[in-house]
Amino acid sequence: MPQITAVTVEDVRFPTSLTGDGSDAMNKDGDYSAAYVVLHTDSSDTTGVPLAGHGLTFTIGRGNDIVVAAAVQQATRLIGWDLDEMAIDMGGVYRFLTSDSQLRWLGPEKGVVHLSLAAVLNASWDLVARRAGKPLWKLLTDMTPEQLVAVADLRYLSDALTRDEALEILRAKEATKGDRLAELARTGYPAYTTSAGWLGYDDDKLRRLCQEAVDAGYGYIKLKVGADLDDDIRRCSIAREIIGDERKLMIDANQVWDVGQAIDWVRALARFEPLWIEEPTGPDDILGHAAIRRAVAPIGVATGEHCHNRVMFKQLFQAEAIDFCQLDTGRLASINEIVAVLLLAAKFGVPVCPHAGGVGLCEMVQHIAVLDYVAVSGDLTDRVTEFVDHLHEHFTDPCLVSDSGSGTAYVLPREPGYSTRMWPESVDRYRFPDGNYWATAAATPALTSGGAPAAAAL
Repeated sequence: MPQITAVTVEDVRFPTSLTGDGSDAMNKDGDYSAAYVVLHTDSSDTTGVPLAGHGLTFTIGRGNDIVVAAAVQQATRLIGWDLDEMAIDMGGVYRFLTSDSQLRWLGPEKGVVHLSLAAVLNASWDLVARRAGKPLWKLLTDMTPEQLVAVADLRYLSDALTRDEALEILRAKEATKGDRLAELARTGYPAYTTSAGWLGYDDDKLRRLCQEAVDAGYGYIKLKVGADLDDDIRRCSIAREIIGDERKLMIDANQVWDVGQAIDWVRALARFEPLWIEEPTGPDDILGHAAIRRAVAPIGVATGEHCHNRVMFKQLFQAEAIDFCQLDTGRLASINEIVAVLLLAAKFGVPVCPHAGGVGLCEMVQHIAVLDYVAVSGDLTDRVTEFVDHLHEHFTDPCLVSDSGSGTAYVLPREPGYSTRMWPESVDRYRFPDGNYWATAAATPALTSGGAPAAAAL
């Protein structure tokens, strides 16, 4: 019987603070990081290569080591598990990992232990997809409605979504899944870019990157806002000048405002006709989002990258607080919780536009976007998935985008798994604190942000 035999969890950090990549009003100097989990086995994949599952969650530097420590506790429990048994009952794997009552107490279903759980479960799903020789989106879209519902964690959701309703949603799309897959094979899944609009970029760089986005075929471009209103007006003016009126502009405040401030600020930027305001206030404030949505319409409200779990999404939908659902593959507890949120969004008629502004997130969300369109929502209306052109070179199966003629889109992944395997050389170089980069940077202050030693900077 093929089994999981060992676990490795690495603290991997990239020095993105040096260039301002990823900078926003709340997080000005993040170093994009991953708690990177590898589940080793005594088996080989379909090509004869030693089989392992690779997964991660995303952080921005300090504290990544705490997530790693929690992931070790969780992943170690999977040693000895039979791969074939896992493949036929990933709902059971999820329930096993979430049944550790002592570790769960540190959440529950939020914070560090939920981030680490995402990494471990992402590795588990990557493992079963690699074992099957399928990209994860293919593994999931091949499932019957009954199998997908068995995967989903529907606990605490029955007042908004019952099991029978979930089955009805999936069964309604079953007969036409092949048509939608054929469409995506031709056109890809629509993408938008945030790469032009990081808050730490100067005006010249903003202008240049907006033009590059237009030239690349993007019809949707997002800017970070929220630090200074005059700066935001100037930067939005530059963006609109470059992208024109026919393309969509989105703005993202990264939780920096209070409710009243958010309303006033968004109204001041309304002249630029943003499609949505993302994370306008504290991510836990369900009713605050609802108040902002009512006040700034027809500008939409988008959030989700910091929603701890499916219950928060349930309440956002019930309160009619958001227009766009931005679930995050490193924040929710992997596919088991993501499927539940997709089903909720389908029932409430809210388009899912996954968040992907972090290392490895673009690689994962492409699979989720395909699953949603093919098996759950069956709709591309107002649906577009984030793409950030950073750090893909560190993955063995990086996501790809191209201009299909109707706009830039994700190309369907072809390799088995969740696209989450990192090159061993990248892990060795950027492992914190003793990888080649950080060991050198600690002795060479010029390599680090602000001239401070790397360990202190992080």
